[in-house]
Amino acid sequence: MNTILEVKNIEKYYGNKGNVTKAVHDMSFQVEEGEYIGIMGASGSGKTTLLNCISTIDTVTAGHILLNGKDMTTLKSKELAKFRREHLGFIFQDFNLLDTLTAYENIAMALTVLKVPQGEIKERIQKVARKLQIEEILNKFPYQMSGGQKQRVASARAIITRPSLILADEPTGALDSKSAKMLLESFEVLNQEERATILMVTHDAFTASYCKRILFIKDGRIFNELIRGNDTRKAFFNKIIEVVALLGGDADNVL
Repeated sequence: MNTILEVKNIEKYYGNKGNVTKAVHDMSFQVEEGEYIGIMGASGSGKTTLLNCISTIDTVTAGHILLNGKDMTTLKSKELAKFRREHLGFIFQDFNLLDTLTAYENIAMALTVLKVPQGEIKERIQKVARKLQIEEILNKFPYQMSGGQKQRVASARAIITRPSLILADEPTGALDSKSAKMLLESFEVLNQEERATILMVTHDAFTASYCKRILFIKDGRIFNELIRGNDTRKAFFNKIIEVVALLGGDADNVL
């Protein structure tokens, strides 16, 4: 398989010599093309810091992060911005849609920045809209959509540029259970049919059960790893709960 992401011995510290907080400790792992990986951990475990470093929102204190063999930790700001636009897709808990643009325009904006021809933009949007079942709302503004519809539009915007890696930060956090289930089923479609590579931070075991592999983070380190294999989603959910129990006092914050 083709390795998309390599995280090599990264460290992230905050503060100064007198008061240093070690958010991430010597963490290493790889993500292969087409994987759907969840990152779980209690509040303060380092999972969001890890995602921020991979997304280039934050910088590492030490170590290296390679995407498609390119070391992102060595890129200058202008190079990094271009690399991020071309290779990364983002899905946030609060949608981050522009209120003054329709769903179609929100999705199209990412392609316009990359100077994709208008005819191709329309074709790509229609295709991804069918996959995510948002064809009927393409001409609506965000205030006219439900939370679940907004998040599926945000997902379309993330996938439309065909990024190497999609980063999702608590994507179901602001959704009701029905909308969350629809979104997660959409992620499955993107992963299985489009071969989208997804790295998702979540605190929720139900959400995590849709993933193919889960990394559990505790105190800035990888505490455990689960691979779904041939398990049903229900069986995988039960295994997730068992690992959460091993996290001890942190368990209440994970579920």
